[in-house]
Amino acid sequence: MTKAVRRHVVVASCMLAATFASGAVRAAPADASSGGSPWRGEYFPNVELVTHEGKSVRFYDDLIKDRVVAINFIFTSCKDVCPGETARLRQVQQLLGERADQDVFMYSITIDPETDSPEVLARYREQFGIGPGWTFLTGSEEDIELLQRKLGLLIEDLDDPDDHNINLVVGNEATGRWMKRSPYDNPHVLAGLLMDSLHNWKVPRAGRRSYASAEKLPLFTRGEYLFRTRCNACHTIGQGDGVGPDLIGIVEKRAPAWLTRWLIEPDVMIEEEDPIALQILAEYGDVRMPNLRLTELETASLIEYLRDESKKMSERRAARRAPHAQHMEQLSEMGQGGGHGEHAHH
Repeated sequence: MTKAVRRHVVVASCMLAATFASGAVRAAPADASSGGSPWRGEYFPNVELVTHEGKSVRFYDDLIKDRVVAINFIFTSCKDVCPGETARLRQVQQLLGERADQDVFMYSITIDPETDSPEVLARYREQFGIGPGWTFLTGSEEDIELLQRKLGLLIEDLDDPDDHNINLVVGNEATGRWMKRSPYDNPHVLAGLLMDSLHNWKVPRAGRRSYASAEKLPLFTRGEYLFRTRCNACHTIGQGDGVGPDLIGIVEKRAPAWLTRWLIEPDVMIEEEDPIALQILAEYGDVRMPNLRLTELETASLIEYLRDESKKMSERRAARRAPHAQHMEQLSEMGQGGGHGEHAHH
């Protein structure tokens, strides 16, 4: 089945109530058993889903009831934004630390249940090195579409039925507080929202600082901003491989035309079986480079940043090596001049 996620809906923060009010979906009236919130068991469908471990669960009873959660919809064969979305949310999970699977629960539900069996979802999790507290789920197409609709994440009348809204829903089911966010938000902001705001700041965290003591935000170039928002979920510059390769020196390593095209349309190059693209895919667990929808100007800015940052990183490494090299040279000179022997004698 050929898929292309062409619709990119990136909304800042939006209360689910507003989403429901603007559509055809309405919540049932609140009652005593729902704690006064209309967004509880009377609204959310308790459909059956299957986890990546093959366990049958109920959406409301087993997954979201009385929990702080983050929910998105993906499919594992996505050649577009899903890999980047998953990699970014992996950063969020890492920031949650020990609170993942205790205070905060993450769920990714496939929109392609025909392909994404529990075994396929388990392999996908493994590709990204995802830890406890983040469950991948499948189910019937009808139930999954119902969940998308109820969560305000269904886009109607798409040309391709496999297109989907890439927004993320976060919420506290017990309080009825729900928000729609972009998974490409700053991971620290999303982690803070899940750990602090949605818990009403009831769980203390060591080292919490006030706004008054916060550092001034740096001004980013266009290229650095693109790297931080689009690339650093998978890549570093000089700090080792992540989900994808370390990009230090990449501008000198790859031909300019190849690198430019790779940044603009990696999905097409993979489909064309470009040998370098296939080699990268094989070396990094078949995790696809997502199509970031970069313009030519954005691509040029990103390449310029990668070149400049690689140069700076190389200079820093050289500066750190210089004292050691000088010391070794001095030892060598002492040995040639008999100094080492004299030092040993004394």
